[in-house]
Amino acid sequence: MAGNSFGKLFNLTTFGESHGVAIGGVIDGCPPNITLDLEAIQNEMNRRKPGQSSIVTQRKEPDEVKFLSGIFEGKTTGTPIGFIIENANQKSKDYSHIKDSYRPSHADYVYDKKYEHRDYRGGGRSSARETASRVVAGAIAKQVLKDIKINAFTSSVGDIFIDKPYQDLDFSKIESNAIRCPDESTAEKMIARVKEIRKQGDTIGGTITCVIKNVPVGLGEPVFDKLHADLGKAMLSINAVKGFEYGSGFCGAKMKGSEHNDLYNQDGTTKTNLSGGIQGGISNGMDIYFRVAFKPVATIMQNQDTIDKDGNIVEMQGKGRHDPCVVPRAVPIVEAMAAMVLADFYLLNKMY
Repeated sequence: MAGNSFGKLFNLTTFGESHGVAIGGVIDGCPPNITLDLEAIQNEMNRRKPGQSSIVTQRKEPDEVKFLSGIFEGKTTGTPIGFIIENANQKSKDYSHIKDSYRPSHADYVYDKKYEHRDYRGGGRSSARETASRVVAGAIAKQVLKDIKINAFTSSVGDIFIDKPYQDLDFSKIESNAIRCPDESTAEKMIARVKEIRKQGDTIGGTITCVIKNVPVGLGEPVFDKLHADLGKAMLSINAVKGFEYGSGFCGAKMKGSEHNDLYNQDGTTKTNLSGGIQGGISNGMDIYFRVAFKPVATIMQNQDTIDKDGNIVEMQGKGRHDPCVVPRAVPIVEAMAAMVLADFYLLNKMY
C-alpha cells in the first residue's frame, strides 16, 4: 500500500492496524544531538489517547511509546527513530457484524474494492488509531523547532462557536477542560452539546483552530511546495477532516482588495494579518493561523440501512466504542501534523 509516508527531509512512515498487535512508525531525517524530553512526548500521547474523559471513546489504551532506535543517552543520533505503540485493549468481536457489510461513510467499501481484502476490525489501517504514530513524530518535531510555538484548540462544536478572536484567548486554558476550548463559558456549552448528542446515539462535528507563533521569515518553497499547500495536505490527511482554510480563508472571498491587503509597518511586520502569516507560499514572520473542519464520526448508535458484499440492502446497528465528537482528541493531531510540516521546511531552509 502506497501513501504511508509523510514529509521530505523530516519523514514519517507509519505502520499497523487498529486491532493488530501494535502500531508504530519510523522517523527519518531527524537531526542528531537533539536532547529529547521523553516525558513531553508521552504527554502529547496522553492528550490524544482514548478513554481520557467522559465525552470520548471509552477504549482503554495506555498508548505508551517504546523507542527502538535512533536515540542514545537521551539524544537523537541522526539515524532512523523507530517506535511502537502496543494495542492493549482490542475488542475485535465488536466488528464481526461488519465482516461482510459496509458501514455508511466509512472506508470499508472502497478498501474492499481497491484491495479485495480488508481488515474489518475497527477499520484496520483506515482507523484513526493510526494517528497516534503521527503524534509521536509531531512531538519530536516540536523539539526540533524549539522556539516555534504551536497551539491548537477546539473553536466550534456543531453550531456552537467561540466568538472571540484568537488574540483574546488564553492558550494556557486549552487543557483545562475535556473539550479543549480555551474559552470557559463556550467550553461548557460544547461539552453539554456533546453529552446530549451521545445520549441520542448520534455524533457531531466541529472545527479546530491552530495558531503558530515565532515562525521565522522564509519557510516555504515556490511554486508547488508552498507552506500553506503543505499545511493543507497535512490537515486533509487526518481522518474525518473535510475542510481547511488559513488566514482570512473563505471570508476573504467576500472582501475588497482595499479591505484585505495587509499594510506594512517599517520593520516588515503588517498592520493586519489576513494573509495568515504566509505570502506567496512563504512565511512572513507573522502568526500563522488556520482552521480545520471535522465531520461527525461515521459510526452512530442507531440502525441504518447499508449494503453487504453481494449488494443486498441490510440493516446495520452501530457497535463498539466510538467518539461522539472527534474534535477534542484531534487537537494534538493537528498540532503534530503542523509541527512536521514546519520541521520539514525548517530543515530545508538551513540547507540554503
